[in-house]
Amino acid sequence: MSFPFRTALVLLVAAPAALAAQAKPHDVDAAHSEINFVAEARFISAHGFFGKWTADIAYDPAKPENSTVALKIDPASINTRNDRRDGHLRSPDFFDVAKFPEITFASKRVVAKGGGQFDIVGDLTMHGVTKEVTAPARAVFYEGGRGRFKGSFMVNRREYGINYDSRMNPIQDVVEVQFELSIVEKKQG
Repeated sequence: MSFPFRTALVLLVAAPAALAAQAKPHDVDAAHSEINFVAEARFISAHGFFGKWTADIAYDPAKPENSTVALKIDPASINTRNDRRDGHLRSPDFFDVAKFPEITFASKRVVAKGGGQFDIVGDLTMHGVTKEVTAPARAVFYEGGRGRFKGSFMVNRREYGINYDSRMNPIQDVVEVQFELSIVEKKQG
């Protein structure tokens, strides 16, 4: 009686490790990848991007739910093509980059929805606050160890303690985050 129990216990303990082993590490093709945002305001929407960020991605094309994503963004690299606005966004009114030098995202699970559609659920930490977010994404393609994925999700900046507003040009609370990631399977050796 103890042998089947012991075997079942070993299988239960080994199963998550075996599943995770199927997801292979990938590098980001930085020349074909970006993290952007759109913040709506009264006079003009602020379109911008982050110029410095890294990603740790493991992807399993056969079972996307085994995949993981971890991002680290340097908020000081924010670029809205307006130096004055970028300086204000780095200040304590917004990202406070001196106090909070990193924005992170760490996936908890990937939910495959079929047809190359996914929900990437994870913790987004920004401005010292961590909240769970769901980032819908889709595979544009994946073949021969190379792929491209894109998606967008909404973030309420006030939930992260970013509360500044201008009386003259009020900013919407909800900001759209857009991403496109081109990935290439890491070479062994």
